[in-house]
Order: sequence, then structure tokens, then C-alpha cells
Amino acid sequence: MKNQKQATIQSIQVGMRIIDLLVASGEPLRLSDIQEKTGITKSNLYKYLNTFTELDILYKDKHNGQYQLGSKLIEYGVAAIGQEDVISRVLPYLKDLSHQLDNTCLLTTWTYNGPIISKIWNPGHAYNIGAQLGSLLPPLSSTGKIFESFLDSATTKDWIKVMGKEGKGNAVEEINRVRQERIAFAKEPLIPTVSSVSIPIFNYNQELLSAITVVGFSESIPKDPSADKSQSIIKVGKEISAQFGYRARG
Repeated sequence: MKNQKQATIQSIQVGMRIIDLLVASGEPLRLSDIQEKTGITKSNLYKYLNTFTELDILYKDKHNGQYQLGSKLIEYGVAAIGQEDVISRVLPYLKDLSHQLDNTCLLTTWTYNGPIISKIWNPGHAYNIGAQLGSLLPPLSSTGKIFESFLDSATTKDWIKVMGKEGKGNAVEEINRVRQERIAFAKEPLIPTVSSVSIPIFNYNQELLSAITVVGFSESIPKDPSADKSQSIIKVGKEISAQFGYRARG
């Protein structure tokens, strides 16, 4: 039995041929060059080039009309490299913490839509945690509390409006507590019997880079910062932050 091909959008594939051509050429190209090498009709090629230019995916030189890769692709590349760097550096800690605590550990990073799960590490017995790789997490989760506490409100307001309970985030008292203790707890925020605890990861500029979240059955998750498990998690968070140049002030 032949494998069925996944449904695709042909126009995007055609557009990517233009991007791939400019990447391979290593230099700006005229419209006629792009048409000759891609075989796209001139009328359609105009539409692709105009759209890509408006989105800053391509840049058109006003003097000679040549096209080259735009600033938006640079942004995407930097973001992809940065995220991969975070994952590669954090993964060894994620593995060790998961085995040490015998719980699932998550790495979460911020996106335009809110915090998503970028990496999951299970201790050997996977179970339903109410989320998966790429899942967007809500403000009332322990991960959400970290991001709401350490990102500015202008960054988080749309996410809170969409995913917060009745369009609201966490109470001011809870945010202040998380900021002071540098650890967040959530009892069964996504599904019954599964709770979580999260800690922030900061960079050299004192900015929130990501969060580490430990997930498990409620009885296995600590409920306050003084617990031994909490202290182990906090210690790992400090070690990871130090890898990114973070130094606590004061």
C-alpha cells in the first residue's frame, strides 16, 4: 500500500522556489533572471514578488530593480538559531532533572501567541499531561505564571485576553509572589490529577529567555518553595541561567 501524500498548498511551494533560487544564487537577481530560472509566468511572478516585498521577505532595489532576501528572513533566521541554541544548551539539564525527579520536564519559549512547549523529556513512562510539543499554555498554568510575571504587560496582554480565564490573568498577589520567589506552582491547570511547577531562565541582560516546567501527578509535585524538590528545581534554573550569562543583581 502506497503512503498517501499529505495535502499541500501549491502556491506556497511555488513561492518557496523563488526564495530558494535567491538563496542559491548568493546575489540579487532581476525579474527576468528569476522568471528564466523558475519558469513562473511573468504575471504570476509579479504577484509573488510584490507580495514578498510587501512582507519584507524580499527587498527590491529601487535603482536597478533587482531582488534580494529581505529583513524578515533575517529575523526568522535569528529566531530559529536562537531557539535551537536554547534547546541544545538546556536539554542536558532537562534530561537530568527528569530522571532525578521522575517527572516529565518541559522547556517552554515565548512566541507571538504566548508560551509554547518547545521540548518534552519523559523519565521513561510517558503519560497524558494535557499538552504536547507545540501546545500553547494558558496564564493559569505554572508556565503561564512565569511568563506573565517576567514579561511586560504589553507583550502578554493579547495572550491573556485570549487564553486567560474570562480574559484575565493571575492575581497581583500571585504575580508578586512569583517574582519574589522565582518559582510558580499550579494545581491541575489543564487536566485533573496533573499539576506543575515552573522556574524562569534568564539571559545576560536580565531578560526572561524561557521556562522549565516539571509536570506530574499532583501528589508528586511540590506545593511551596521550601520543599526539597522545589529547591532542586530552583538550583537547576540558576545553573541554566548562568549558562546564558545571567548574574543576579545585588
